[in-house]
Amino acid sequence: MNEPTPDKPVQNSRTVVRLPIILSITMAAGMLLGATFFSGGRKLTEVAKGYAKFREVLMLIENNYVDSVNTDELVDYSIQKMLEKLDPHTTYFNADEASAARSQLESGFDGIGVEFNLFNDTVFVVTPLSGGPSETVGIQSGDRILKVNGEPLSGPGVTNAKVFKMLRGRRGTEVKLEIGRTGVKDPMVFNVKRDRIPTYSVEAAYMVDEEIGYIKISRFSETTYDEFKNALSSLKASGLKKLMLDLRGNPGGYMERATSIADEMIAGNKLLVYTDGKDSRFDRQTRAHVTGMFEEGPVIVMVDEGSASASEIVAGALQDHDRALVVGRRSFGKGLVQMPVKLSDGSELRLTISRYFTPSGRSIQKPYELGKGDEYERDMKKRFESGELFVQDSIKFDPKLRYKTEGGRVVYGGGGIMPDVFVPRDTSMNSKYLFELYAKNIIRDYALRYVSANQKKLEKMSFKEYLTTFSVTDAMVADLVQEASKAGIKRNDSELSRSKPVIVAQTKALIGRYVWGRQRKDGLSNEIYQVLNPIDNIYREAMRQFSKAEALEKGDFSSLNLPKKED
Repeated sequence: MNEPTPDKPVQNSRTVVRLPIILSITMAAGMLLGATFFSGGRKLTEVAKGYAKFREVLMLIENNYVDSVNTDELVDYSIQKMLEKLDPHTTYFNADEASAARSQLESGFDGIGVEFNLFNDTVFVVTPLSGGPSETVGIQSGDRILKVNGEPLSGPGVTNAKVFKMLRGRRGTEVKLEIGRTGVKDPMVFNVKRDRIPTYSVEAAYMVDEEIGYIKISRFSETTYDEFKNALSSLKASGLKKLMLDLRGNPGGYMERATSIADEMIAGNKLLVYTDGKDSRFDRQTRAHVTGMFEEGPVIVMVDEGSASASEIVAGALQDHDRALVVGRRSFGKGLVQMPVKLSDGSELRLTISRYFTPSGRSIQKPYELGKGDEYERDMKKRFESGELFVQDSIKFDPKLRYKTEGGRVVYGGGGIMPDVFVPRDTSMNSKYLFELYAKNIIRDYALRYVSANQKKLEKMSFKEYLTTFSVTDAMVADLVQEASKAGIKRNDSELSRSKPVIVAQTKALIGRYVWGRQRKDGLSNEIYQVLNPIDNIYREAMRQFSKAEALEKGDFSSLNLPKKED
């Protein structure tokens, strides 16, 4: 197979390229970064002059500046300002930020195992995680965490970040919690031993009907591929014939997990993605190589402007091989690959080393200029203002970036994955009143209290019965609105009427989660998505497009309003 010739990469100047290396060496304090990560590139002697200048200035400030300064903060600031001269995705994290960033892609974290809600300066336990240390000692939904190791955890100044900091910690360490519980006069004390709390990236996996299965992936972490295989296996055992893969809002993660998932749906040894960088050591091709679990059967992939990086690799591979129909809106457009370089103090440099290309040769990286990160960040605002999120004809294709899929369909590069079927953003039920309910967690808090008062009655039915028979009544909505008024949200009847379908659906979804979701051992939030998906316009449109997905799989493009297969 002849590989397409990629677009010529943007050429950085010698000075700009070597700047991040200078600070990497400075922070590494003797680590052999040059030999380990940058061998084959410029020799360290070529950057010694710049390194010496930076060190000289830093020492002058430390020894002679009129006021006391924190040189660590100066170094962090100088690194961040320096990287602004590069591409928008080369980034630096200090030690704390690096640890938090890595935890997002790891299989779990150490903590006490509760989902909490911060409401009116009070930390409420939404649910203790199944099998976690808090559930083991008897902490319940609706409990209020008043103190942690004697330190108050309520009142003004309590933030999500503070809660995380106080509750998380090294596994095996013990934390003393003072708990308030409705119906119990005095505070209760629990000693909880922290443990590993698993995190999940496959948020939902369920059968929509007897043939259609739905899988939602929120990010590509270290466990995503295993989670996906387990979900797919379970759906196949339930009769899966057609698959909906929801990648909306998925910001990406590990490239290898993305290609492994694509491999489960693409047969043979077809190209899945390839990378091209200035240094040939970072050039690679990834091909399908396993007998996948779902290589036959129609697939629909849902994407939107929040689908980025690894999500676009999956969608691009499936689209380029005519294996899936892509439904939704143009994806984010991140086609740059970062290499994480851990520095000696625990900080981390994520340096862009290559671009990735879909099998047809598309670079989906949206345009950017070196040093103009602010302009790059305004892309989403531009999409909104141009009407692209609402009208398909507002999407502008660059005729110079025209490519062909395996079957001869025309696709475009240079700015994300373009959907085969466009679905506009639905703002018809949005309102300021709804956003205020979200901001103060009114819907979540109401659902939690409703479950606390009605749990025994609700648990008498199955979730399937609940899904088909339970309705959020007008009386329940009135109670919710009353709670919102107590929280300082002024009632607005016209906005309430406009947003009522969303309020009702959100309330029902959360009640379902708090009753049946916490009984799950697989980390899935099926109850949420089974209630909310039917009112989602991209989901509804995808459900209507399976005839096109079936035709696409067979190579019949006549019904797709797309170019027919070329010889």
